[in-house]
Amino acid sequence: MARKLQITCAAFLALSGISVPAMAKNILDKLTVAEGFNLSLFADNVDNAREIAVSEKGIVYAGSMKAGNVYALIDRNQDGVADEKILVASGLKLPSGVVIKDGDLYVSEVERIIRFKDIDNHLNSPTFEVVFDGFPTETHHGWKVLGVSPTGELIIPVGVPCNVCAENERYGRIFSLNLETKKLTTIAQGVRNSVGFDFQPGTQTLWFSDNGRDMMGDDIPPCEINKVSYLGEHFGFPYVHAGTILDPEFGQGKDPTKYTAPALSLGAHVAPLGIHFYLGKQFPSGYQQQLFVAEHGSWNRTKKAGYKVAVATIEQGKVVKYTPFLTGFMQGEQTFGRPVAFAELADGSLLVSDDYAGAIYRVTYPQTK
Repeated sequence: MARKLQITCAAFLALSGISVPAMAKNILDKLTVAEGFNLSLFADNVDNAREIAVSEKGIVYAGSMKAGNVYALIDRNQDGVADEKILVASGLKLPSGVVIKDGDLYVSEVERIIRFKDIDNHLNSPTFEVVFDGFPTETHHGWKVLGVSPTGELIIPVGVPCNVCAENERYGRIFSLNLETKKLTTIAQGVRNSVGFDFQPGTQTLWFSDNGRDMMGDDIPPCEINKVSYLGEHFGFPYVHAGTILDPEFGQGKDPTKYTAPALSLGAHVAPLGIHFYLGKQFPSGYQQQLFVAEHGSWNRTKKAGYKVAVATIEQGKVVKYTPFLTGFMQGEQTFGRPVAFAELADGSLLVSDDYAGAIYRVTYPQTK
């Protein structure tokens, strides 16, 4: 049954004539993007902005986590800055993930997926229905991102409710959900906590990020970028980390060769979240169809690490280069922002969400004549 959300006038926030607030302007001034690119602020005051999705009308939807909100951001005059913000939903349980499918907005909570039908045309009176409510209720790694497979199923990672714990068929997996039959299928297992994935253009191979376990020191195990070669593939957790490192609690007697090694090992604790294959044409050819990675940054390391956006260059299915793209979120051990996820606008510009600053940035590449 659809549930109607009560939207007050205070919840309908107009930002027309937006000027960059001091806090966001200060953060923007600290960031450095790759040579030749421009960085601007698409939206500010998007509390705890996490996954973002763009509808056919160009409306940007953003989930949050601790805020419990879902936002719609509208750039009515097409100048690259949101001039209207609408609170689509509030009081949700860690609604980190959002995705658009057939004009409907799907939002993840901890134990369920909800849907706002024909959302672009119902922003002033949004209602939702529950489409699936069979996920675990633990909040530890319980927030989820969402995506749509090439065959139309929802893709939903489910993290483990712990730092490291015994394998369980309900956790530590990436599932696909058939929206008609409500059947869950395991795409990948042995996955500690994936908070980002995307399908590679051309091959339609699923790539995903995975956050490595804690409490093994500053420098191990690495966080990972993985790719799925077959249904149900096992990526090692909790037995083997990054293809070679046996877990001190669960790895005894395990053969690392029985599990799939990462396509790319990152620094320990850098916390890769969103990953995105750039599909637009605005960026130079060297960036097209390459993988952007948001390193959210460490919380448990003697010296902080991560806090950047980088690009993994892939050739014939292998990562051949990993290059910083957007930096400055952390300077001198002081945190200014934490990148989370990506989305593209119709013009090929790239949006990057930041849950620490509550901002969404826009990256463009000036066109020469």
